[in-house]
Amino acid sequence: MADILYQLGYIKKGHLLTVTRDDLVGQYIGHTAPKTKEVLKKAMGGVLFIDEAYYLYKPDNERDYGAEAIEILLQVMENQRDELVVILAGYKEPMDKFYESNPGLSSRIANHIDFPDYSVDELLQIAKIMLDDQQYQLTPQAEIALGEYIKKRKEKPLFANARSVKNALDRARMRQANRIFDSRGQVLTKKELVNLEAEDILQSTVFND
Repeated sequence: MADILYQLGYIKKGHLLTVTRDDLVGQYIGHTAPKTKEVLKKAMGGVLFIDEAYYLYKPDNERDYGAEAIEILLQVMENQRDELVVILAGYKEPMDKFYESNPGLSSRIANHIDFPDYSVDELLQIAKIMLDDQQYQLTPQAEIALGEYIKKRKEKPLFANARSVKNALDRARMRQANRIFDSRGQVLTKKELVNLEAEDILQSTVFND
């Protein structure tokens, strides 16, 4: 996205800086302003991408300094709007509450884009790419099991699309490692070492309901 905006002439440098609350908010008085200003300095001329931006605001904590970071962001977004693109990212419901509690932000950010969840087939393709990068693969039965896992997981709270799939694969690889360890003494082929079997997926607690 940063490169596209650069090619279109909206930004001068075309670089992307991704940050979270920890990069912007300090832990004591006087710490937040320099942290936030340093991030903004690095981002100037490019795109500042703030992931899970709703964590910047914690109304239940009187000693939280997130509001200070937001104020500094608002000033820069108003006074240097031609020098920086700011993207606030996060899940829809908490982001809606975040904007409601910060009218200054909602008035300065006109474009809101809601990305729909990936389909089961799309998430399966993403899972295969993740596994391929780690030199693992799904057996045909494991692929079916993972599809069933995704369908069930999508219906549960806190589903995070590709992140949830990544977590599921990490746990499946751990089960596979334990399964291989339990079969010690047997001669295993390379295929057996890199294959995730259906049982590695079906042991998930998602299937207990």
